[in-house]
Amino acid sequence: MAGTERIRPIPMQARLPLGKDAASVRQRVEMLEKVLERAIHLPGINRKVGLDAIVGLVPVAGDILTAIMGAYMVWEARNLGLSRWKMWRMAGNVLFDTALGAIPLAGDVADFFFRSNSRNLRIIRKHLDRHHPETTIIEG
Repeated sequence: MAGTERIRPIPMQARLPLGKDAASVRQRVEMLEKVLERAIHLPGINRKVGLDAIVGLVPVAGDILTAIMGAYMVWEARNLGLSRWKMWRMAGNVLFDTALGAIPLAGDVADFFFRSNSRNLRIIRKHLDRHHPETTIIEG
């Protein structure tokens, strides 16, 4: 009978890269960076923002939440074996972003310009491209 076929849902494990391998880590941190820094396109100013800027509007709790999500990227980088210097740079980016976000109004504006998660993703990508070249994604 036509039209009676059931569409089978894709298991959660198949959708989310849950592995510990470098390719899965790359997918996770790239997805997280996109959600935190450039998930929503703002018309009129032609700028993308993410949860970091939006949740950061909530005093204290928003800044803590985005700091935790940024710290997760640092934790993933640690699992990849990044050097201590790179880890300190990444942690410094998260701390600086959190400190800026704690300043009322000025911190919310700063979230549009200082994107700690994008900076940290760049550090992770350089490491992956050098030490795990098989994970490189060619964007078209």
